Amino acid sequence: MEPTQAEAPRSAIPHYVPLLFAIACGLAVANIYYAQPLLDAIADEFRIPHSSAGIVITITQACYALGLLLLVPLGDLLNRRSLIAGQMLLSVLALILVGTASSSIVLFIGMATVGLLAVVTQTLVAFAATLAAPAERGRVVGLVTSGIVIGILLARTFAGLLTDLAGWRSVYIVSAGLSLFMAGVLFRVLPHDEHERESLSYLQLLRSTLTLFLQERVLRIRAALALMIFTAFSILWTSLVLPLSAPPLSLSHTAIGAFGLAGAAGALAAARAGRLADRGLGQRTTGAALILLLVSWLPISYTEHSLWALIAGILLLDLAVQAVHVTNQSMILSVRPEARSRLTAGYMIFYSIGSATGSIASTTIYEHMGWNGVCLLGAVVSALALLFWALTRRLY
Repeated sequence: MEPTQAEAPRSAIPHYVPLLFAIACGLAVANIYYAQPLLDAIADEFRIPHSSAGIVITITQACYALGLLLLVPLGDLLNRRSLIAGQMLLSVLALILVGTASSSIVLFIGMATVGLLAVVTQTLVAFAATLAAPAERGRVVGLVTSGIVIGILLARTFAGLLTDLAGWRSVYIVSAGLSLFMAGVLFRVLPHDEHERESLSYLQLLRSTLTLFLQERVLRIRAALALMIFTAFSILWTSLVLPLSAPPLSLSHTAIGAFGLAGAAGALAAARAGRLADRGLGQRTTGAALILLLVSWLPISYTEHSLWALIAGILLLDLAVQAVHVTNQSMILSVRPEARSRLTAGYMIFYSIGSATGSIASTTIYEHMGWNGVCLLGAVVSALALLFWALTRRLY
């Protein structure tokens, strides 16, 4: 694809900049996933029924979706460098609130604020896509997005280890310190944001986000895929703590969190998906990944009998989800260079809806149908995603 008039050719950005973006994204997005392996501990302390424990994740994800709509589009209007540092500083305060919560109400308010501000990751993705040369955009987006997925997955390992050492509250206090440090690094190291900004009011900016969704077919189709793949992703990762912590397995938080390492390995293996998208192989990559996503639920269903089967299933599932996600973003961010923050917001709202849906559905299904019911639900959602892709792949 040739550079448009709104997007002049540029030289490759230094290698350390996308890597810094990836690390910052991983740290920021981890804040909304720490609670997943801690649901039982949080539920016990605040006397929340285990069948309703998924509400902690759902509140965070719902506010993340709200932040996507209200905050991410500001990247097309304001200086992204200041916007990113400011949001991370506010996240520090929200994390401290969660870590010191004295009641479930305070906990929910803190979680909601953490979710709202975690959308800084998407401002970073749009910024990275703007800085990258067109020929390397898929690679850069793939690297930065890998940081997000690895952050999501290693959040479980980090949270499990710290919880066993110092209790679940320590997870959020330590994260507040890391976020404060990263905010300072980003403000110092990020390049000055010199992109041409839209001359719109805030309300016009929000309205144009919805207009872009109506105008761009690739955005609509890829957003629908995001909803389904992240519903499947959340079905696994929200409910996984329940069979692993219950007899006969009765694993510790550290051991449960360690399964995030397998997911991170799968996500790293999918980083090449961005390069394949740069070469025009996005549709083939998507189809192959969705087949793997469906197949992954077979070994996952044997979790209560074989942890090795679970590890194999996690590798397949996270490889598939990350490959589709990277391909989605690479294709979407090539459409309208002047509106990358709004395109990202429109796409990621569906990601967040999928994550919230998977969280609440999986814990409810587990309560009534056990682990086999959870795996059946994940397989059905994955099959729907594959069918949807097959029906729409020739439309754009």
